[in-house]
Parts: sequence; structure tokens; C-alpha cells
Amino acid sequence: MAVKDVLGRAGEDRAARYLTASGYELLGRNWRCREGEIDIVAREGDQIVVVEVKARRSEAFGHPFEAIDARKRRRLWRLGLAWIAAHPEHARGRRLRVDAIGLTGAAPDSARLEHLRDVEPA
Repeated sequence: MAVKDVLGRAGEDRAARYLTASGYELLGRNWRCREGEIDIVAREGDQIVVVEVKARRSEAFGHPFEAIDARKRRRLWRLGLAWIAAHPEHARGRRLRVDAIGLTGAAPDSARLEHLRDVEPA
């Protein structure tokens, strides 16, 4: 497994722990369909939350959130709708939200974690 993949997996694990500690109920991780993959799907209150996780060792090549451009945001919304269609038992009466979690630092467990709520589809 490439170093980048190890960092990404460790970042997703940290994000999942953070969300759980913040009161979110995790519904899925690394859910795939033909449109792509969702890192984390969670429920917060009456919302289904699709969470994109970006981990970087430093900001030398930009902030983690800069990797979530307009095309990626639209794709995340499409993926969220696909997840809801595949899991209607979890989605009934809930609204969809897309969040992003950025981690910056050499080690995911001590990296700076930022949570951007309600990412617009662009």
C-alpha cells in the first residue's frame, strides 16, 4: 500500500472517531457505486451526512479543502443521492448534507482537524 493510501486510511479512521465523539452515528465507510466512493456516511439528527476526508502531511501543495473543487462537490452530492436510493430505510424523512474533514500534519492522530459543514454542490 502506498504511503499516500496509508495516510488517507489513517485520516479516515481519525475522522470517523471524531464524528462518533461529536454525536454522529456512522452508517457506512468507503461505500462504492459506479459513480465513485463515499469516505463516510453518517447521521446527525434528521440529516444524512456524506463526509469527504482529505489528509495532507503539510499545506505545501495547498489546503486539504482545495482538493474539493466544484466538480468534486457535484459528484459528492450525486453519490449522496445514490446512497439514499440504495438505503431508503436510513434516509426516510431525512435531508442530505455534504461535509468535509481536512487533516493537516505528519501523523493523522496529531494532525490539525478541520470540519467544514454543509458544502454546497456548486
